[in-house]
Amino acid sequence: MSLFLLFLLSLLSLSLSSPTERDLLLQIKASLDPDNRFLSSWTPYSDPCSTGSFDGVACNGQGRVVNISLQGKGLSGQIPPALGGLKSLTGLYLHFNALSGEIPKEIVSLSQLTDLYLNVNNLSGKIPLHIGNLNNLQVLQLCYNRLTGGLPTQLGSLHKLSVLALQDNRLTGAIPASLGDLGMLTRLDLSFNKLFGSVPVKLANAPMLKVLDIRNNTLSGNVPPVLKRLHAGFQYENNLGLCGVGFPNLKDCADSSKIYRSRPEPFKPNGLNQKNIPESADLPTECSKANCSSPSGRAKMGVVSGIVGVALVLTVAALFTFAWYRRRKQKIGSAFDSSDSRLSTDQVKEVNRRSASPLISLEYSNGWDPLDKGRSGNGFSQEVFESFMFNLEEVERATQCFSETNLLGKSNFSTIYKGSLRDSSAVVVKCIAKTSCKSDESEFLQGLKILTSLKHENLVRLRGFCCSKGRGECFLIYDYVPNGNLLQYLDVKQGNGKVLEWSTRISIIYGIAKGIRYLHENRGSKQALVHQNLSAEKVLIDNRSNPLLSDSGLHKLVADDIVFSTLKASAAMGYLAPEYTTTGRFTEKSDVYAFGMIVLQILSGKRKITQQIRHAAETSKVQDLMDMNLEGKYSDSEATRLGRIALLCIHESPYHRPSIDNVIQELSALMSSC
Repeated sequence: MSLFLLFLLSLLSLSLSSPTERDLLLQIKASLDPDNRFLSSWTPYSDPCSTGSFDGVACNGQGRVVNISLQGKGLSGQIPPALGGLKSLTGLYLHFNALSGEIPKEIVSLSQLTDLYLNVNNLSGKIPLHIGNLNNLQVLQLCYNRLTGGLPTQLGSLHKLSVLALQDNRLTGAIPASLGDLGMLTRLDLSFNKLFGSVPVKLANAPMLKVLDIRNNTLSGNVPPVLKRLHAGFQYENNLGLCGVGFPNLKDCADSSKIYRSRPEPFKPNGLNQKNIPESADLPTECSKANCSSPSGRAKMGVVSGIVGVALVLTVAALFTFAWYRRRKQKIGSAFDSSDSRLSTDQVKEVNRRSASPLISLEYSNGWDPLDKGRSGNGFSQEVFESFMFNLEEVERATQCFSETNLLGKSNFSTIYKGSLRDSSAVVVKCIAKTSCKSDESEFLQGLKILTSLKHENLVRLRGFCCSKGRGECFLIYDYVPNGNLLQYLDVKQGNGKVLEWSTRISIIYGIAKGIRYLHENRGSKQALVHQNLSAEKVLIDNRSNPLLSDSGLHKLVADDIVFSTLKASAAMGYLAPEYTTTGRFTEKSDVYAFGMIVLQILSGKRKITQQIRHAAETSKVQDLMDMNLEGKYSDSEATRLGRIALLCIHESPYHRPSIDNVIQELSALMSSC
């Protein structure tokens, strides 16, 4: 009897130490969705492998969990160690959520795993060192997170791996040469990290490699010539230390044998990190004063010269500061004189000789003040100004002296005309009164600088500007976009002829997202920018049905009270993010909110997004969501995914909304599957 009791106790202890897959899934749910908002179908009383229960879970014929697909669910918890207990798991798809915390080390015990998608989350910490144990892994997507540390050399053990995407993290260190052992690797993306060192020759020789993206790191050394075989598949921009022969935009290596090192770490034998030391810098030596008398004398002279140089710099800086202060006190009103009479060209030249105000000189390009050349105060060079400057005569000729027949519309701060330049190109001229512009001259000029720096295929192109002292107006000249704005394609009556096809709607959504991402980027000379006033009316459609965002950066040029007055219309149409009422601030996430509303408008074909439309998107009732004018000519699955993206974008909390990069990642996947 005692033996039988011992046997039962052993069975009980074994069952307690080995939880069922349902138990593991419930632990996973508690960690991924701690508020039980999105995984309500995962209940203790359901069978994970039965139809309708445990949404996103798939099982094999033996009743074992083999797939978990929870991408884009809005999950905001953490990835639990319990995942390591699902030994039959082959696919784990948790991308496009808001998961945080570290990748648990237990995940490396999933020996059957072929697809691991953890991208587009907020994951931190390091890549698990023993990730090489996942010897069946074919796709590893960890991009668009906050991962730190180096790339484990164990990645080179994933011999079935075809895609490795680690871009847009905070990874440091060198590229392991062991990645060259991945004989099946076709795409490797390491861009937008903090990697340094050289590109290993072994990696360059990976036999199946088609795409290698190492942009925006701090890599250095000679690029292996064999990478020329990838053509456009090799992207390497913004690595200032790289050099190589036959690669566009890369400098030739002066001495490739000296610059290139076979090992990935940029360290000398003594361990001194060289990557931040200029080539001309003298490294410290251990010589004594007796042995370094001559260099010491030169060092003393260098110190004296340095002191004199610093004194001169401080003196010049003081003079420039005083001059800047005097100019700061000048207001834009002095540039826009209220005189009713127009100035002649000769009069403008005379005014330019008397005043340093660049706004006066903008009226006629040949009246540019030579004293302003290269002036750093406004951030412009003369060449930049001249490439965008129009004179008033050109603006009048283009609009036929602002003829009423060319009038396109009026707002509370501007009047818009259609025009034609001398080269017959069609333009739009936006006339802004001086009272609507920034009152401080330096702010106004900075606004002009921002407008002229914006160049993207999904933004309306600024052709130039002109500021007239006599008229008291500033004119912005944009390319004319022939097919109107997106608002004209909403609430269309059947048979109207303006119904957008399904593929066109997807393309427009994708184009809008790309335009927003460009504004939000902070790269090169372009600073990050929030649009602040996105709406269907601000999305123009060109001849190829390509969407172009208008009025980008305009808030940097016009007065604050004008910007605020436009908010009433945005709020009335539902574009204004709810947090603005409490914070009074625009952020990138407020642009994402407006984008989500535009997506719902494009899907439904309606200008006003009702609660009924939102509910249809939430419950995936595609027929209730979609525009009746499409007559069913759309993809249910694509519409469902787009509706889900829109709902994530218009989440009440900005912290639960995806970034525009996350949105584009999901849209790219959708378009590639079309």
